[in-house]
Amino acid sequence: MQPSAYTQAMEQAAECPRCRKPAALCLCDTIAPIDSRLFVLILQHPHEQDRLLGTAQLTALHFRNAAVKIGLSWPSLAKILGRPVDPHRWAVLYLGSAKAAELAPDRDVVVLDRKGEPAREQDRLIRDIEGVVLLDGNWSQVKALWWRNPWMLKCQRIILAPRRPSRYGALRREPRRDGLSTIEAAAMLTSRIEGRPEIEEALNASFERLLERYRTMQGQEKSMTQVGAKSPLRVPTKITESP
Repeated sequence: MQPSAYTQAMEQAAECPRCRKPAALCLCDTIAPIDSRLFVLILQHPHEQDRLLGTAQLTALHFRNAAVKIGLSWPSLAKILGRPVDPHRWAVLYLGSAKAAELAPDRDVVVLDRKGEPAREQDRLIRDIEGVVLLDGNWSQVKALWWRNPWMLKCQRIILAPRRPSRYGALRREPRRDGLSTIEAAAMLTSRIEGRPEIEEALNASFERLLERYRTMQGQEKSMTQVGAKSPLRVPTKITESP
């Protein structure tokens, strides 16, 4: 389905330099960065173009220890971070066929061994994690990131058992029922690993605000169509970052 003229105009509107969204969807003034023990690293496929509903940058803004890197491949985790790091103490959100709800029904977060089975000493492995890697893009883009970065094989593989489908709903279909947006996955991972439910509450609240604003934008588009508005849509020419 081709995007409407209204949506195309919004996508071309000047963006906020922090969240990279048009003014109508910018949430920067509502975000209070969280001091987390974990470092959150988001690797975004360069062809991920969902500027309106994408959540990679929005996720990173919620953490003082976070970064978004755009690209296809990197030689190592240390190169990405610019410092020495033990990849065995990092976890990658694994998107294979394993389902946490089937492998370990009593756990929301499961560490897998190389055979795709729940690893031994789950609590110790989770406790030792220093950072998490999230892959951002559509299903095929995420798979490309996985295969182009063999250093991820040195990291712990971790899967989630969300208790509800993604909040995207019909706005953006996930290929699996347990598929989550980047911000939902980061919220669940960090809150469970650190034992801080307030992290998940804060990130999910921001995501819901984004979706609410997007639906409001859709309602405005529908109203314009119904009244036969023919005047050109005016969009901001500049968005400045608050000092």
